[in-house]
Amino acid sequence: MVPTGAYGTWPSPIDASLAAAHDGRPEYVGVVGDEVWWTEPRPTEGGRRALVRRRADGTEQPVLPAPWNVRTRVVEYGGRPWAGTVRETGPMVVFSHFPDQRLYAYEPGGDTPPRPLTPLSPVGGGLRWADPVVHPERGEVWCVLEEFTGEGPGEVRRVVAAVPLDGSAAGDRAAVRELTDGRHRFVTGPRLSPDGRRVAWLAWDHPNMPWDGTLLMTGEVGEDGPFTGVRRVAGGGDESVCQADWAADGSLLYVSDRRGWWEPYRLRSGSSEPVALCTGPAEEFGGPLWKVGLSWFHPLDSGLVAVIHGRGATALGILDPETGELVDAAGPWTEWAPTLAAHGSRVIGVAASPRSAYEVVELDTGTGRARVIGSAHDDPVDPAYYPEPQIRTFTGPDNREIHAHIYPPHNPDRSAPDDELPPFVVWAHGGPTDRAPLVLDLEIAYFTSRGIGVAEVNYGGSTGYGRAYRERLREQWGVLDVEDCAAVAEALAAEGTADPARLAIRGGSAGGWTAAVSLAVTDVYACGTLLYPVLDLEGWAEETHDLESRYLESLIGPPGDVPGRYRERAPIELTERITAPFLLLQGLDDVVCPPAQTERFLARMAGRGVPHTYLAFEGEGHGFRRADTMTRALESELALYVQVFGVTRFDVPLLELRK
Repeated sequence: MVPTGAYGTWPSPIDASLAAAHDGRPEYVGVVGDEVWWTEPRPTEGGRRALVRRRADGTEQPVLPAPWNVRTRVVEYGGRPWAGTVRETGPMVVFSHFPDQRLYAYEPGGDTPPRPLTPLSPVGGGLRWADPVVHPERGEVWCVLEEFTGEGPGEVRRVVAAVPLDGSAAGDRAAVRELTDGRHRFVTGPRLSPDGRRVAWLAWDHPNMPWDGTLLMTGEVGEDGPFTGVRRVAGGGDESVCQADWAADGSLLYVSDRRGWWEPYRLRSGSSEPVALCTGPAEEFGGPLWKVGLSWFHPLDSGLVAVIHGRGATALGILDPETGELVDAAGPWTEWAPTLAAHGSRVIGVAASPRSAYEVVELDTGTGRARVIGSAHDDPVDPAYYPEPQIRTFTGPDNREIHAHIYPPHNPDRSAPDDELPPFVVWAHGGPTDRAPLVLDLEIAYFTSRGIGVAEVNYGGSTGYGRAYRERLREQWGVLDVEDCAAVAEALAAEGTADPARLAIRGGSAGGWTAAVSLAVTDVYACGTLLYPVLDLEGWAEETHDLESRYLESLIGPPGDVPGRYRERAPIELTERITAPFLLLQGLDDVVCPPAQTERFLARMAGRGVPHTYLAFEGEGHGFRRADTMTRALESELALYVQVFGVTRFDVPLLELRK
């Protein structure tokens, strides 16, 4: 007989430190010789990103010891930070080191430490590099250069550049060759055609975000100097191209949402009209380009193309561009991260499922067999404690569909009283142009195994459901996202799944905005957790980084046309309407949502008698990476819910809620 216990009181083996230790995922897979390499998080090593290699015998080994941190700050969200090649002496890797943002070259196995390839700059945010591709025959690495020209976050330029591998640019900025003219505000790294004569890259300009409109550019490669014959071959102000690369036959492949969904196209040499490669049901073959160097497809030597695709969830498939036939890899995975590599007939990616965290997976296209080859999921506790997600579609205002993942409380050691409904926390994802994937998340399990349900809402504006779904949020941020989250919460309460008196909302970044506005304009939630949120629209537009500095023009509207909206919707202007307790978590090194706006918001809340706790973390930026930070944040969040929901737990310290 399973003991009965009130929701929120259930004992669980999933503690906050365990959840923190398993936070993050492998990223940026690549092939160096016959080995697969990737980056992966190290929460217990100061939150650094380690570069890992899988040797021929299947063992995994860090390429670089601590404190080397393989991560770039280009567009602040980063991007692909490394590239590798094989020389006569063995493998060589070129990587961006997070603390100083210089490019380094390193040959594992020797006694020589990494040597810098690029100089430091004292101007603003300095020089940053991303999405590198090594060209040994030219003695260069081609990549994105982000160069600050002043102290302000918007005083910056970006070009495709060539960095010499001999180290001659380590102290000489002039030794870096610029391959594009800098006319576009944002660029991705270059992709070289098989014959080495042509190159392709993406570009876009303010006020567009890359999911609004991008340009697919091509050019000719000369012996030296910038690309010539540069022209736009696809994309535009209302067409988003999120990736481009060359097929083995020299045709240009790219993913565009010109028909309302990110779909693959092929443009043959000499043709001006692309051919759609898929004729099946509409689904996404791409996603939002938040980081430079993401990949949703990879051309294979055979002429086939590995693709990540789906609607909501994603799968890895092999596409025949001649026939349009698409065959998916078998396996339990429901989400494939936008990073792919290939080696002969093998395709390597990063995938997860509701029962397994992200791991490195290899598909043999010859046999159709997929297997885990790196960063393998290892259950830290009995999987019986994992939540069982439900994929739901709710109806919101104007009969619009709202997609969500519902995680009811679940614990094999406890059952709930028949006369009690569970508390639930609505999770609003960031972006807001992002989505919640259907994968195992120990932070969710931390709550559900204790008897607190979680509802992840892919509100209007989320990606994964076509352009029309994500454009629902255009000029409606702070309205539609709030309505969609509330509609899911109220539906769960109305059907008897959740206790209407014990609902909370939490979110980070743009999700923190949604949570904060929800506390101000609805009476649905008893409390909320705000992680590094957007709180002050006018201040944020001036203080945030360059990538998102004009984002509000599509989310809210042009400030010159609708100045009132910037005041009417901002949480800092709605503090008089906030009465529910809240927890506010902020990284003091955050340049996306700077702590200054949090401090202004708290100054407005002071003396109003609303219980709240503010925790600020030294050394943390936008999104927490250190194990001790994540542990304290998660424990504090649980403490908030325990206190507000009236749960009696003697193992959870009381949270100091100031008024």
